[in-house]
Amino acid sequence: MNRKLTTIFTTLLLALAVWPARAATAHSSSPRRALPATSRAAPADQDLERLRGLVRAKLEELRRAADFPGATAGFVLPDGRSSSVSVGLADVENNRPLAPADRMLSGSIGKTYVAAVVMQLLDEGRLELDAKIERWLGGEPWFARLPNARDITLRMLMNHTSGIPEHVLDKNFIAALRAAPDRVWRPEDLVAYVLDAKPLFAAGQGWSYADTNYILVGMIVERVTKKTFYAEAARRVLKPLKLRDTLPSTSRRLPGLVPGYSMANSPFGFEGRTITGGLFIINPQMEWTGGGFVSTAEDLARWAKALYEGRAFKQKYLDEMISSAVPARTGRGDKYGLGVQVRESEWGASYGHGGWFPGYLSEMEYFAGPRLAVAVQFNTDSVRRLKRSPRGYVAEIARVLLADAAARKRAA
Repeated sequence: MNRKLTTIFTTLLLALAVWPARAATAHSSSPRRALPATSRAAPADQDLERLRGLVRAKLEELRRAADFPGATAGFVLPDGRSSSVSVGLADVENNRPLAPADRMLSGSIGKTYVAAVVMQLLDEGRLELDAKIERWLGGEPWFARLPNARDITLRMLMNHTSGIPEHVLDKNFIAALRAAPDRVWRPEDLVAYVLDAKPLFAAGQGWSYADTNYILVGMIVERVTKKTFYAEAARRVLKPLKLRDTLPSTSRRLPGLVPGYSMANSPFGFEGRTITGGLFIINPQMEWTGGGFVSTAEDLARWAKALYEGRAFKQKYLDEMISSAVPARTGRGDKYGLGVQVRESEWGASYGHGGWFPGYLSEMEYFAGPRLAVAVQFNTDSVRRLKRSPRGYVAEIARVLLADAAARKRAA
């Protein structure tokens, strides 16, 4: 694969989440444990309504300076109350306004659900991070043809240090995807595009983002549990945490999904509206454990809050998830752990993930110091139209919320 194209796609998959850190003080500790979960505030909550107004006004201001169709923003306050707002259009051709409850494909944020399932399996003694993946996949007829096959550990797959190339941008894969939009892709079909390829580097000796790593992780999860990954994700994560607006992207017709608008020169070779007659232009099912979910901005923010405050699995595994981070080529000082981007912000350490899928950009981020979670989604994959990175929008919303909290504290 062309290395320049791979670099571009890596940036897209991480939602082009590079924005300059503001003289933040280094902060490497893990997030604090959560307070007991609280229920969502009732619509009559005047304080939440006021905060929604502030966030909506900021998002409208940003939209006026940009050129994107629509955006949603969700947030969860330190006390657990959550809400969301929307601006712009869900359907440009039919002039339909975007609603906070509208779903979008969340791209690589799906890796965070995969990582959470793995962390629970570690706790149950059913997986080991530093075991060679040959233990679970060595019997597959194709295994020996996998780059670095016998040297890769589960940890290396999860923090993208395996040296395995990215299958998603293989020109033959893209051609097949577009030629047969109804095709249901098996994990083995996806892995086939990297077999016999030259490793990008020796196992554990570099970093390169690839959905292929997480396809293999998903296969391992299914070998160990004897159940489908989506069944395990629902049982272990989505249902217990009441993430009701987050669903697997398993077909071309997905409930509540608004159209996306793909950028010119998209790696997938199409531009404009992604849904026609209710059907997506390709089959999102192909993403599987490389991403594989639709969601709302509020659900993403609620997930970030729960995940990074230790409500998805035990604290020791959250510490492991974060401490496994290695330098990542996504921005100055950025690191990538076990399905988590570890970054610095003006409020100290932050944890989260970006997501890209044709027609959509998503970003969720948890700020450990103020214990605030924010997520944004856009129904375009063009950062050029946004005028800044999705993470830049997250930061703007966080500033509004934290400035308001500080002002109210001073006035108290």
